[in-house]
Amino acid sequence: MRLLKIKAVLVGAALAASTGALTACGSDGGDETDVEVKKASGLTGVAKELAEKGTITIGVKIDQPGIGFKAPGADAPEGFDIEIGRILAGALGISDDDITWVETVSDNREPFLQQGRVDLVIASYSITDDRRKIVGQAGPYYVTGQQLLVREDDKDRITGPDDLKSIKVCSVEGSTSLARVEDEYGAKPVPFATYSECVDQLQNETVDAVTTDGAILLGYAAEDPDNLEVVGDPFSEERYGVGYEKDAGGMCEFISDTLKSAEDDGTWATAFENTLGESGVETPDPPALDECA
Repeated sequence: MRLLKIKAVLVGAALAASTGALTACGSDGGDETDVEVKKASGLTGVAKELAEKGTITIGVKIDQPGIGFKAPGADAPEGFDIEIGRILAGALGISDDDITWVETVSDNREPFLQQGRVDLVIASYSITDDRRKIVGQAGPYYVTGQQLLVREDDKDRITGPDDLKSIKVCSVEGSTSLARVEDEYGAKPVPFATYSECVDQLQNETVDAVTTDGAILLGYAAEDPDNLEVVGDPFSEERYGVGYEKDAGGMCEFISDTLKSAEDDGTWATAFENTLGESGVETPDPPALDECA
């Protein structure tokens, strides 16, 4: 029985030109969460097929610190979503070397599942009724919501959305997050193309807050914990789930059972602490899982 180290080093960048794929191999450095690589009992359908094949392809984000992020020049993406993927792979008996990570942006998550380009999508993928009409989604493995990232010096002045009137707030151009703080809380919207640009503006004191999903903001806070802090309770709800092809029999039960086991034995909490928890936020209780249809 082997142990899978959560934080991977990835190779195979040549594949990215045509498929966006990166193939996992080994691990190095940093805090790591040990995950047992052993086939779960009672696997059926596609879950059983993947276990027998011994390989899996997982679509992830690589531009969201703390969730799924690959830094310039780094060998590997890392984050909470990556660790959830490794927990699931380990329960299929699939080891480090046999996971292929594929960069998956928001617009291609459903097509990649429908086309069979990935077996799972774990990419800050909120569960919605509309998505469940065309793909399967199991979970949630994490519940977040819109929050605010501020400079440490401003954490007593800006404590939540009610403090945003006439405050310059940055988010991605055209986002519902930016529209919400403007329309409902009277903020002065400052749109940029990426969250990273917004964080730069915050650090340069050009804006006073950044807003989007709290999970994304925690990742940025973890990169600069002495100067940045996520404040206030979430003022929307996003339930992150694991996506799979809609007719993939056995997958919902396998994913749900594996997540529950990880929650019960502390692996989920350790994975959180090693990623989003680096921001200094307290580890939350795992969310209740939806029942499989």
